[in-house]
Amino acid sequence: MTDNTRNLRRARRAKKDEFYTQLADIERELRHYRQHFMGKVVYCNCDDPRVSNFFHYFSYNFEKLGLKKLITTCYMNQNMDLFSTNDAERAISLEYEGDKSGNNVPDPEEIGIKLLKGDGDFRSDECIELLKQADVVVTNPPFSLFREYVAQLVEHDKKFVIIGPYNAITYKEVFPLIQENRIWLGYGFKGGNAFFETPDPRRFAAGVYNPETGLVKFRNVTWYTNLDITKRHEQLILYKTYSPEEYPTYVNYDAIEVGRTKNIPVDYEGPMGVPITFLDKHNPDQFEILGSSRTLGQPMSEFAEKGTYTEGGPRFYLDNGDGTYRRMYDRIVIRRRRA
Repeated sequence: MTDNTRNLRRARRAKKDEFYTQLADIERELRHYRQHFMGKVVYCNCDDPRVSNFFHYFSYNFEKLGLKKLITTCYMNQNMDLFSTNDAERAISLEYEGDKSGNNVPDPEEIGIKLLKGDGDFRSDECIELLKQADVVVTNPPFSLFREYVAQLVEHDKKFVIIGPYNAITYKEVFPLIQENRIWLGYGFKGGNAFFETPDPRRFAAGVYNPETGLVKFRNVTWYTNLDITKRHEQLILYKTYSPEEYPTYVNYDAIEVGRTKNIPVDYEGPMGVPITFLDKHNPDQFEILGSSRTLGQPMSEFAEKGTYTEGGPRFYLDNGDGTYRRMYDRIVIRRRRA
């Protein structure tokens, strides 16, 4: 594959993954992390500053947050003139070190603009060098590259607050990090709904794209972070008590099924399978994550005859009581920590 072909494919993928986060959503989430930004270099490495509300949020709140420096880059950025509407395939980096004029506004002349030699891809050598300067990374990375993106942050031991697909919880590259308490979920979007602007809305069905607002609606997204936040230390209040009738044991793994997080029994000490949405309420001091159904579920062929269960990837199964077995959704296995 030639370099030109490779760059063209990257450009197409970048365009497909181009979603602009709403300022209100950024403000709502980042208000929980303000103490983590004081004196820090913040890097937004997937952000076109012309349209990025991340750049807007951090530049206009630079002094309030006590930032040391703000750096932004994006894939094949636009014209060097921040207020230009003319596309120019120029990859740039921007550096802002605070207000110099006293008007508390990030004026163009206060923003250092540098042309990048490459295409601004977060995996490029130039962007990695900028990443090394950063204390905290905050952005909405391409979902199709989420695995690579998280791996890079972990490799360089960076603190971060990023948006990603909710089902990334189950990725084999991501779940071990969650299990090891190296990544966790942030506060999430209001009502579980995220609304993004996109330059290519035509590929979305009615009900997902709203032509009146120009926004695309996603439910299956959330915030990921490794910065300590208050919700990580809030005890999950439980009231249900265990009974074998209400909490059956899986056929292919020794744990009980708990269909809803709020129904976790208050008096059960063994392994429990809970929905992945449990992670929104997870307090690592209250529960230990043992694994997931994708890694812990034993093959059903060892327990039942073929044809009595729905085949598929590794999952837990429950006995229907009539010689058949039903395959459950993805489950996370937890166990209560002893006081």
